[in-house]
Amino acid sequence: MNKKLTRALFAGMVLLASSAAWAETQVKYDKPDDFTDLPFDQTKRDTVLKDLTAHFEKLGQSLPSGQNLQINVTDIDLAGREEPRLRGINDLRIMNGRVDWPRMRLHYVLSQPDGKVINSGDAALSDMSYLSRINRYANDDALRYEKLMLDDWFASTFGVKVELTR
Repeated sequence: MNKKLTRALFAGMVLLASSAAWAETQVKYDKPDDFTDLPFDQTKRDTVLKDLTAHFEKLGQSLPSGQNLQINVTDIDLAGREEPRLRGINDLRIMNGRVDWPRMRLHYVLSQPDGKVINSGDAALSDMSYLSRINRYANDDALRYEKLMLDDWFASTFGVKVELTR
């Protein structure tokens, strides 16, 4: 291959790569210190928010390329209840399936690259049957019930099948 053709092919690939618009997901948390239920320990709270952000981003990858998803989480109530009397090195979260199901409130905006809004709204998520459903997430995943709830919401809101990847 001559140098001119090689340069032209390289320039074409760079142009193609730079023009490809991938789906982007942005997640914000509005006043997380006021959320209904997050771990007591600040490091664990930060880990929960980081893990939820990563899950939202993974879900966003299933959107058509070029679409942008903005999520503003306004409240989180994790599955179960943290038992303050049993706090120690490892906090203990007790799940009894009564009134301790996972809940989340959020606002979302799905838009095109030019900013045109495709879909937006407020969502109040909950999964009252979280302990009786088949859950594809590992038992050692601290957010397995919240992730399943988010998967269901994402699929029903955006019409995208959610694939589990590890």
